[in-house]
Amino acid sequence: MGAVILKYSHGMLIIKGEVPPFAFAKYDQKTQAFRCEAIYYRSVKETLEAKGFEVLDEALERQSFKSFTHTIKLREYQEEAYTRWISAGKRGVIVFPTGAGKTAVAIHAISELSKPTLVVAPTLDLVSQWEGLLKSFGAEVSVLGGGRKEVGSLTVTTYDSASIHYEELGNKFELLVFDEVHHLPAPVFSRIALGSLAPYRMGLTATPEREDGLHSLLPFLVGPVVHSASHEELAGKYLSEYETEVVKVKLSQKEREQYDALMEVYRSTLKKYNIRLRSPAEFQRLVVLSGTNREIRKALLARTEAQKIAFNASGKIEVLRALLERFRGEKVIVFTQFNELVERISREFLIPSITHSTPKDEREEILRRFKEGVYRCIVTSKVLDEGVDVPDASVGIILSGTGSKREYVQRLGRLLRKKDGKVARLIEVVSSGTLEVSTASRRRRVG
Repeated sequence: MGAVILKYSHGMLIIKGEVPPFAFAKYDQKTQAFRCEAIYYRSVKETLEAKGFEVLDEALERQSFKSFTHTIKLREYQEEAYTRWISAGKRGVIVFPTGAGKTAVAIHAISELSKPTLVVAPTLDLVSQWEGLLKSFGAEVSVLGGGRKEVGSLTVTTYDSASIHYEELGNKFELLVFDEVHHLPAPVFSRIALGSLAPYRMGLTATPEREDGLHSLLPFLVGPVVHSASHEELAGKYLSEYETEVVKVKLSQKEREQYDALMEVYRSTLKKYNIRLRSPAEFQRLVVLSGTNREIRKALLARTEAQKIAFNASGKIEVLRALLERFRGEKVIVFTQFNELVERISREFLIPSITHSTPKDEREEILRRFKEGVYRCIVTSKVLDEGVDVPDASVGIILSGTGSKREYVQRLGRLLRKKDGKVARLIEVVSSGTLEVSTASRRRRVG
């Protein structure tokens, strides 16, 4: 039985030698070798060795890794998550609510394995947080992204940068850590995992589910969910206790007339074409259909305008005024869906605002002052939902948002950092008799 040579080339594993056929590999007559995606490296190598083949591994680029020791004391549920990840072959997804310490488990894994590691995060803010935290324990960290092009044995990067450079990165790491791993199954990002030889993989998220159903790919790309913990399980001992509240407001007469007229355009068009919407997938098909049907496109635009009226209802401003008075002295974050409402609230209440257009330095300054207590309230759109280290707050007010469970969980997580005697409150302000009622109901299904 001759030796089998494993090589790597542009996201692919090359298998040279007389080997039994693999269902996932294709034979290339030109190179006289089998080819498959790099993700199969571990399976191929273990199978060949189990069958007695001599394997000459020229695929994985061997890098020295400077070991480091962290000072994080893992909590019981974090220890259990790490143990289960090890038992699952050092592959799998860990599901913890925001603020429960997913990063701590990953840093423990990186330190314990001491193998070349690539950490992938969705935003440059998160990349900076990972870099700072790892360096605080003496780790040597390289950064790929945001104008930096460093690749070392411990590299932190964004999904965008890793996707662009996946062919160059694919044979350099043995451990992949995917922060906010729900991003990974997107077609443009999944190639990061598919094109990597890394035998060990860890995914971190508060909500693995995706509305497009692609989370079903995570067990293949990273591994199964090995451990999960909910807000309810951790509240009290590890996270703050919390309460939720829904406040309903009525549209003004003018808003109601505009809303009803727009919704009539939408509903009458659906009726005309005998369209019934019973799931998000059916709504997505309607969106696709609008690309070729002008009347349906007009109906969807009418629905969007109606939704904006509900989300930005004038009555919400007065409710907000009362809530800010009610929670005077507390740290409050106000969440909205649209920037125009952020700007209105900022002007009317003299509250610092953060949107996607807020410069990084200004955003960091606002968050620093919020943390120090100089500012007691900030208002934001979706920019603080993910990827930004937000100082602890005790009250969250959702004036508008999508039906996304993930968005709701992320916003709730901003309030749950443990503090003695703290009871966090998440309050939703919803326009009654509108689409927003069902939207709010969908996102609250966090179980």
